[in-house]
Amino acid sequence: MDIKSKNLNLPIAIVSIVIPVLVAVLFYLPRPNMQAGFNVQILPLFHAILNSTTAVLLLASLFFIRRGHIKAHKTTNLIAVALSGLFLLSYVTYHFFTESTKYGDINHDQVVDAAEKAMVGGSAYIYYFILLTHILLAIIIVPLVLFTLLRGFQSNFEKHKKIARWTWPIWFYVAVTGVIVYVMISPFY
Repeated sequence: MDIKSKNLNLPIAIVSIVIPVLVAVLFYLPRPNMQAGFNVQILPLFHAILNSTTAVLLLASLFFIRRGHIKAHKTTNLIAVALSGLFLLSYVTYHFFTESTKYGDINHDQVVDAAEKAMVGGSAYIYYFILLTHILLAIIIVPLVLFTLLRGFQSNFEKHKKIARWTWPIWFYVAVTGVIVYVMISPFY
């Protein structure tokens, strides 16, 4: 049985649940007393590069499909999915080996005291709003991308277009806000 006739709804649902659960658990696990073998501090910048590249690919994908270049549309989307998968692996690696960076933690002591809060001011509200929407939509985007891809591979183009109308803007938002989150928190690494 090939992908065109398979019902992959259950595996997509399972993957869509397992990924955010594993990422959430990761934040509560104690950090291992071991080294990664490389400087994991380079990973947040790498994540921002992956997110910005994904955003550009998504713009290209939209450009291509609107001009009827289906092969280029498919290629850019598959590369965007691959980069998103690489991002997820790298993100998990980074957070496996490091504590989360706190917005406003100027002295890097894992506590944002009153003086530090005063220094960042209202930007913390903007940062946490962007971060929260980014996280929530990143959870939602996993099944949307997988179902959109599946419908495309199954040549069910009506359903593909219908779900892609939701998938594309959400995925683009997640990619762009990933870069914004990095830019905003990078002074506190």
